Order: sequence, then C-alpha cells, then structure tokens
Amino acid sequence: MRSQDLDEKEALIYHETGKPGKIEVIATKPFKTQRDLGLAYTPGVASVSSAIEQNPLNVFKYTAKGNLVAVITNGTAVLGLGNIGALAAKPVMEGKGILFKKFADIDVFDIELNTEDPDELICTVKRLEPTFGAVNLEDIKAPECFYIEEKLKEIMNIPVFHDDQHGTATVTGAALLNALEIANKDIKDVKIVISGAGAAGLACADYFRRLGANEIIVCDSKGVIYRGREENMNPYKERFAVETQDRTLEQAIRGADVFLGVSAPHILSKEMVRTMRKPPIIFAMANPIPEIEYEDAKDACPDAIVGTGRSDYPNQINNVLVFPFIFRGALDVRAKTINHEMMMAASKAIATLAKEDVPESVLKAYGLKKLKFGPEYIIPKPFDPRALEYVAPAVAKAAISSGVAQIEKIEEKKYKEELEARIDKVRIITRSIYNRAKEDPKKVVFPDSEEEEILRAIKIITDEGIAYPVLLGERENIEKRLEELDIHKSLLEKVEIIDPLTSENTDKYIGEYFRLRERKGITYKEAERLVKYRRYFFGAMMVKLGDADAIVAGEPHNYPYVAEPILKIIGAKKDNVVAGVYMLIVRNKVYFLADTTMIIEPSAEQLACIAMETANLCKEITNTEPIIAMLSFSNFGSNRGDPQVDKVRKATKIIKEIEPSLTVDGEMQANIAVDRILRDKFYPFNTLKGKDVNVLIFPDLNSANIAYKLVYKMGNFHPIGPILVGLNKSAHILEMGSSPDFIADLTAIAVIDAQVKEKGV
Repeated sequence: MRSQDLDEKEALIYHETGKPGKIEVIATKPFKTQRDLGLAYTPGVASVSSAIEQNPLNVFKYTAKGNLVAVITNGTAVLGLGNIGALAAKPVMEGKGILFKKFADIDVFDIELNTEDPDELICTVKRLEPTFGAVNLEDIKAPECFYIEEKLKEIMNIPVFHDDQHGTATVTGAALLNALEIANKDIKDVKIVISGAGAAGLACADYFRRLGANEIIVCDSKGVIYRGREENMNPYKERFAVETQDRTLEQAIRGADVFLGVSAPHILSKEMVRTMRKPPIIFAMANPIPEIEYEDAKDACPDAIVGTGRSDYPNQINNVLVFPFIFRGALDVRAKTINHEMMMAASKAIATLAKEDVPESVLKAYGLKKLKFGPEYIIPKPFDPRALEYVAPAVAKAAISSGVAQIEKIEEKKYKEELEARIDKVRIITRSIYNRAKEDPKKVVFPDSEEEEILRAIKIITDEGIAYPVLLGERENIEKRLEELDIHKSLLEKVEIIDPLTSENTDKYIGEYFRLRERKGITYKEAERLVKYRRYFFGAMMVKLGDADAIVAGEPHNYPYVAEPILKIIGAKKDNVVAGVYMLIVRNKVYFLADTTMIIEPSAEQLACIAMETANLCKEITNTEPIIAMLSFSNFGSNRGDPQVDKVRKATKIIKEIEPSLTVDGEMQANIAVDRILRDKFYPFNTLKGKDVNVLIFPDLNSANIAYKLVYKMGNFHPIGPILVGLNKSAHILEMGSSPDFIADLTAIAVIDAQVKEKGV
C-alpha cells in the first residue's frame, strides 16, 4: 500500500482511538500485594540500589537499563515535514519506538527536546546517560546533527547512533555490495554519484569510502560539491568536495556506475540514466516519490539494478533492516559505542542473508512465489524475521572483537535461540494473510453497508487490495453516510453497490430461496420479505449462486440473527459441522481456539470434526503442523464417569482413528496443554511430547467463548475471527463492536477461504 492511500482523518482516528498515542509502560514483575510493593519500592529496593552503588555493572542485572533506548529529537528535520518542532515530532518518535519493540524487542522512551541549540541538546542528553543503555538520535537537521553526534560519542559511555546517518548508510552499503557483485564491478573502480548532502547523503558517502570506493561525487540543491565552491557549504560538505569540472547532476552522472538519491522527487531523468555505465546501479530513495520512478529507470535501461525506499517495488532499501538489530547486538554485549566495525558487520550480514534461500513464511508474507538473489532481490525484505538472528550476532561479535563490549563472549547458538524467542510474529502472520488474499482477490459482500466500522474497514480493504467489496443498500444512503463520517467519496469508485429492492437479481434470489426452503414451512411471500428486506439473506444468496465469493456480515447485530441465513442458505459441507474458530497471535506464538461461536453442546463426533477442521485451518493459514490439545477439567483419565470428560476422551480416539497423521492428545486441562514443560514432566506418556500446542479444542461453546473473550480482552493477543469452518462457501460473521482493522483481517481470511474452496480443497 502506498502512503498516499492513507488519508489524514484515518491517521488521526488511529492515534486517538483507545489510549491516545501508540505506547505505554507495562510492569514486568508482579505488583499485586503489600509484599510486592515492599520488594518493588521501599524498603526492598534499597538493597538493589546499594548493590549498584557498589558495582555499577549491577545496573544491567537489576534494572531495565540494558534493554532501554532513548529516541531523542528536537524536531528540526522530521520525515518530509522539515522543522516542525519537538512537540509535533512526538508521534513520529513514538512510531520509532514501536519499530524497536516489534522488530527487536527493545524498550524505548521517546524524548523530545525543545531546543535548537546543539550544545544545549548535547548537555541534556549527556545527563540522561544513567537511564539508558543506548541513544538513538532522530530527525535532527544537518549540519548540526553531525556535530551533536560527534560530541556525544566523545563524552558518553553508551552507544549513540544517529539513524538518519548511519542506519541509512549501513543498509545502503549492504545493497551496494550485492548490486556490485551482480554487476560484476569492483567498488574500488566505480564512480558513485550521490544526490543529497544532508545527514543520509554525507553519511553514505563516508561509508562508501570505508567500503573502498575511490570516486564519489556528492550533489546538493546547488549542484556538485566541488573544491573551491563557496555557496551553501559547511565543513562536513567540504570533506567531500572534489576536483571536477562538473557543476550539475546531469554532468556528474555521465559515466557513473552508481547513483544514490536521498534528496528530491524526479530529479534523475531517463536521459541521464542512459549516460551511465552499463549496467547502472540506481538507488532512488526519496520517499514516497523517488528521484526516478522504478518503471522509468528500467525503461531507460532494462539491465539497471534499481532500489527504492518503497515497499511496492523490488529492492526496498529500508533502515528498519538494520537499526533495531544493531541496537539489539550492541545492548546484548553492553557496548560502549557503535563503531564502524559493528556497522560493517551489519552490512555484510544483511548482504549475506539476501543470498540465502528464502523460507516459505517470508514468501507468503509478501505474496510471492519465489525470491532469488539477483537484480530484483539484492537485499532482504524488511519483514524477513531472519534479519534479527543474522544481524544482531554479527554486531555483537564485532563489538567484542573491536574491544568496545563489556561482555567478553557470547555462545552464538544459544544467543540465536534467545533472539528467536524475541521475534513478534503478529506482523509477519497478518502481512502473510493480507498478501495471500491480494494474490487472488475475491468479491466479498458486506450487507451492513452504512455502519461506520464497515465503511472504515472497506477503506482499508481497498487500500490493501485484498478484496472487491460489494455493499448492499441504497447508493444515496451510503454516500450520505460517507459524508457524515468524513470518508472521501472516491471510495465508491472502488466498490460495487447493489440495492436488494431494485436489483435485477432479486426475483431470482427470491425464487431460489423459496425452492430451497419450501419444504421447511416457508411461503413465497415470506421468502420475498426475507430476501428483499433482510440483507443477510440477499448476500447469502449471492454467494450460494456464485454472484459473489464470500460474505462478511453482522457487525451491528447479534450472532444468531446473522448465522440463521448463512446456515440455511450456504449450509455445511456434507457429513460435516459448522464451527467458529478464533485465531489468537501473541508475540511468537499462534493459537487456534474452537468451537467459540456455533455448537453449544457438541457430541464426541462433532468435537472430532471441529478439531480436524481447525487443524486444516491451522495448516492453511500458518503453514505449520497443527498440535492439538483436547481440553477438559480432567487430565488423561484423572476423572472418569463424567459425560463431558468421556466425550472429550472419545473425540480424541475418533480423531486418531480417522486422521492418524494428526498430532493430538487429550483430555487435558488448559494449563497442561499450553505449558509443554509441565505437561512433559507430569505426563511423560503424552503424544504431544516436546511440542508446543497451537490448536485448542474446548468441550463446549460455553467454555470456549468465555475463554477466548477473556484472553484477548485481558491479554496482549491479536485476535482474528471468528473464522467459520465447515461451510460449503466462504461466509464469516462479525461480532458486535468489531473494529475496522478487525473486519479487514477477517475479510482477508474470507478471501483465502474462498480461494481454497474454489480449488475444491
């Protein structure tokens, strides 16, 4: 999705919904009793403070300092907004904090300093040193940013890293190394032209020199930075002034091997590309509009190796591939600084990762069939979860070998296992779901067309391109509702609107519904009333007769009211049952819970069917082996004679007989199911031994519904669902009060469900 697809209103709603902003502080220790209070604060904390006073390194043992980064700005160079001030920069810094947390499990305090005086800023940041394990400088204008970082690195004993400079340089260096390898060029022999002499441009120029480049020409808004130039110069630009007769970018680019743009849109023309040495390497990284469009660069020279800052083209060169992992490695060995050796190690690790086979999970996350090292894949995707375990250890080892670490060695295998446990899979899994839907979008009906949450979800759905929405209702009413909600009417150009009262298919649907239900006590008049005036019936008929691929319905109504037409019209697959499944994602784990919405008191046979359908869903969505726990209040026969326990035990036996390849066991209590160590210790005979459960089957709807609602409302889970399994066609029912994001997630699932059913799976 392109950034221009996001409107201002949508961003404002995102930030104000629930708690204002994007971050909060969460306690990591129990704080429930008077004893906890005594340990966390007075008098117990006094002994901890004394231990740190006696040995300052104890601060890493007893406090959060070792995993805490300060993201600091004065708001003088924020994104594409310029000098907007410290206060207005705060939402951007909160966003940076989320990236640290999600990509590398690093905690952040964002600090916005209301000063443009470099020395005042330096003094303030220095005084914060006892609090933090590292400092990330952000969005501070050049040339002050160079001076500020240099001074802070001199006077502080924790890493100080200006990401706009060094994050950009490190990730671009990785891309350059691989691009040169593909182009069969030696960095010592190439001519590099850089457009942009701010923090990123000059840092890249310096970094490329360290990589071995000998010929670099830097251009700014006034043209080439040449020796003797007086206009718009400073000591930092002066370091890159060269002897040349070239005065413009157009002149400098002739015969160049590499173009790096960190400047402004559309300043590199096709004609200029054609004057470069073949094959040219073009990194046009102005965002969201690059120095040259990807298509134009390839049209000018089909052999060009092109990278941009954009996610919708190959070779996205994005700082997020490096800065979280550089800080992760630095923090984990208590580095006193982030030096060039650590940055070089990060670049080489990223470059190496791009040459490895790309796992299925990454391909699915980007909706791709394959990725192979070459002109269209010179750098890993930003959402590649392997980046953490590649880059952080390389940085940590470089810190140790270069003498800036306070930890002498790391056990690489154990360290990588620890890093793997830190990965938050929510973004990977949700992005995979969206991209799979985008591969083959389907027509999805939304009967609740005038509800605010539905219309805002439709905006997300069309922006993401995951479905072709069909809204049921009167166009005039929908247009009026969009105006009331301040949603741009251009949304209507991306959807189909059908009014059941005037549609040319209404009579057909009435007749078909009457024939479907005529032996079940319905009259033609009743069929007409339901199809015309209850949109859920009309929508379900569309799906049944193939005029739509899926239906997502029910946000303003109770579940049974919406389920009735879906069950009557679409119905269950032969010899099957319909069940509701909730998918809950937390950090690096995914759980499927069933049946959460449909069958109040399932029989053993129905329970077995629910488990097998849920297992299929688990495989289809996550591409992982389903490990199934059949839940009860009993553990492996500890209670006998109770009908509920016997039912679960019988269902487990049925599954093993019908699908012996499935890994399933029960009956067992929920805590035993999700705690592998506890389960294997007390019940070593269990057939799930050594495996983490990801499918939880409850004995009845009562327990399942209560459990999932408690878990996702009280826990830190990302829920998707309820996902209906066992139907002939793709149909999914929203719970009352579903948010737009929630609706969009379920729509993506509905599309994937329709894709699978279309293939007859």
